[in-house]
Amino acid sequence: MRVFHLQVNGDTVEVAAPEHWTLLEVLRYKLGLTGSKQGCDKGDCGACTVLLDGTPTLACLCLAASAEGKAITTIEGLLPAHRAQGGKGADPLQDAFDRSGALQCGFCQPGMILSAKALLNQNPNPSLQEIRQALAGNLCRCTGYTQIFEAIQAAAKEMQN
Repeated sequence: MRVFHLQVNGDTVEVAAPEHWTLLEVLRYKLGLTGSKQGCDKGDCGACTVLLDGTPTLACLCLAASAEGKAITTIEGLLPAHRAQGGKGADPLQDAFDRSGALQCGFCQPGMILSAKALLNQNPNPSLQEIRQALAGNLCRCTGYTQIFEAIQAAAKEMQN
C-alpha cells in the first residue's frame, strides 16, 4: 500500500491504495467518485476520461502515482466549480447535454463532457471538425454523436454570452 496525495475537484485528499492502481481505481474504489466509468480498461472507449491539469486523460491508463501534484477534475467536480465561479444551475455543458437529448444510457457522458470541457477551455468557439477531433477518443454506442455535437455547440454559444 502507498499513500497518494491527490488534488481532486479542488480538494486535497490522502488515500491509501496499492502502488500499481490506476487513477480510475483510486477515484472509483477508494474515493467513491463513480462518475468516471470503468469501460474497456485499455484506453479505447474514453468513458474514464478525467482532466489532469485541464488535459483530457484516460484514467484507466494513468497510474495514480503519476497524478500526484496535478489538478484532477472528474465529472463530479464540474457543478461545484461552476458555482464557485458564480454560475447558476448546472455547468453549461451538462445542461446543454440534457437539453439536446445527448444523454442516452449515460455511460459515455462523463468522458464526453470532460473532453468537451477541455476543448471549450482552450477554444471557446470550436468548429464542428474541432469538436469531432476533441471527442475522437470517446465512444458512444447510443446516440450516433449528432446530439452530442449539437450540445457542445450550444454550450459554446451560451458560454460566450
